[in-house]
Amino acid sequence: MRLSTVILPIDRWREGGRDTWRRAEELGFHTAYTYDHLSWRTFRDGPWFGAVPTLTAAAAATERIRLGTLVTSPNFRHPVTLAKELISLDDISGGRVTLGIGAGGTGFDATALGQEPWTPRQRADRFGEFVPLLDRLLTEDTVSYEGDFYAAHEARGIPGCVQRPRLPFAVAAAGPRGMRLAARYGQAWVTTGDPKLYENGTPEQSVHALRGQVERLAEACAEIGRNVTGPEKILLAGFTPDRGRPLESLDAFVDFAGRHAELGFTELVLHWPIPDSDFAADQKTFERIAMEAPTQLG
Repeated sequence: MRLSTVILPIDRWREGGRDTWRRAEELGFHTAYTYDHLSWRTFRDGPWFGAVPTLTAAAAATERIRLGTLVTSPNFRHPVTLAKELISLDDISGGRVTLGIGAGGTGFDATALGQEPWTPRQRADRFGEFVPLLDRLLTEDTVSYEGDFYAAHEARGIPGCVQRPRLPFAVAAAGPRGMRLAARYGQAWVTTGDPKLYENGTPEQSVHALRGQVERLAEACAEIGRNVTGPEKILLAGFTPDRGRPLESLDAFVDFAGRHAELGFTELVLHWPIPDSDFAADQKTFERIAMEAPTQLG
């Protein structure tokens, strides 16, 4: 199982931001992701920087670690402009970028451009058009398209991604339509678990719910004749009923990771500790987990 981290873009680059990304590479994380939001939850009234510029700076400050969004959504993105930014970022990083992508939610991003928030069905409709168009824009030199929500007129994608045929997609999905997108377009699938269990559920109920999600992904892959192993399976930790307990000690984390590896998860993503927040954790314990857990997990 691979270990990755998500670094919230809250620090000025020259006042700790750059050092965090470099430290993530030193600790051996497989990928360092960041959230692609305009603002987020309790961090709304504090510093929050853009994902693509942050990842571009991180690409220049590191050499080996993969970089990515977790996740980008249609809430404030358009496939044509996003594709151009991704091609540029993949080039600058030397082919180290993964695009985490999801349908978006009802947070601040959903209304920041002045629009009314979309319903779950409206978000799914847009996502269903967004992902295939973005796939084309990243793999074809010239794309023209006219859809219900997005359009492209002779949009150029030259020279394309360093990674061929394009940079990998990690598709966040839980419902049937999202699962089908993950099966068809995703090199990886992302989940945070069942949100209904976060407040009052148990770890056992969470594992059961995640097992069901993995099974539904397998069914979606089978429908299109994709290999039964399907996409890589990524769990963004911190949103299951366990919350921060897996980061309390190395043993607690190994137990947590082992239970989810048995479900087929191939990558766990841990939030970089942020004091006085929902992601508070002991930095020394976090770094010990990063360095020692992979050898115990195999």
